[in-house]
Amino acid sequence: MDDYTKNEREDIFSRPVRAGKRTYFLDVKETRNQEYYLTITESKKQFPVGGKPYFEKHKIFLYKEDFDKFAEAFQEVINFIKEKQPYEPRVAREEYKTDEDKNKEFTDIDFEDLTKE
Repeated sequence: MDDYTKNEREDIFSRPVRAGKRTYFLDVKETRNQEYYLTITESKKQFPVGGKPYFEKHKIFLYKEDFDKFAEAFQEVINFIKEKQPYEPRVAREEYKTDEDKNKEFTDIDFEDLTKE
């Protein structure tokens, strides 16, 4: 088994979550002992000045024995945030606008009007 195969095991199940400029991947993988575990990866495209774009990734490994504690704490934190700071939709930022939305921002110009004095 080469280093890549050892480090990047094949996904058993995967679910992407797209969130603006970020994508989260929830991947089920399997250990050598056929035990499933979860990896949570945050992927964000970076655009360095004068450089080639790349994806910055951050990964968390979560094993079966910790699922219940993690899920309980995660839900507790989500409930706290929802209670203390209820969700209010944000105004769409430029990078989230669709092409249709961007086209609405421009006024139709009649080029013949530009030649009239």
